[in-house]
Amino acid sequence: MIAVTPSAAERIRLAERLDGVAPLLLVADLDELRRLIAVPSGPAPTPSARPPSADDDALLIDSARSTARSRGREIGLTRLEHDLLACLTTEPIRVWSYAELHRSVWRDEGRERRADVQSLVKRLRRKLHELGTGVAIDAVRGVGFRLTDHQQPKVSGSG
Repeated sequence: MIAVTPSAAERIRLAERLDGVAPLLLVADLDELRRLIAVPSGPAPTPSARPPSADDDALLIDSARSTARSRGREIGLTRLEHDLLACLTTEPIRVWSYAELHRSVWRDEGRERRADVQSLVKRLRRKLHELGTGVAIDAVRGVGFRLTDHQQPKVSGSG
């Protein structure tokens, strides 16, 4: 079964409702689906043969492997770090409230534990810094957090 929805919350809801019913592929948009199911037309280029491109600066999230990649470097993510980053990348620049982030990451209804969110953001910021990406998680005082792109690379999810 394949489900396409730009909402991280909706993808989480679908995954919970359809758990165990059938194999499930959840994607944010049709472009992501096309990338996942595309058949390569020829031999894959070797990394050394591929010229650098603007996409090398993109922050790519590999949900299957729970990693983030940028500029040829890769970091491992915990499930919570992955879910937070995936949530923030669904709508970059949008300010996400503590309650929305807690619901999306911990899947807790009616809870708003700021300390949990702040601790997770701190760990994820450190990893993004190690990765060398221009993408950062900025605090919006009294509201929550948003993903911003200080060097203007593209932010995209790969699955």
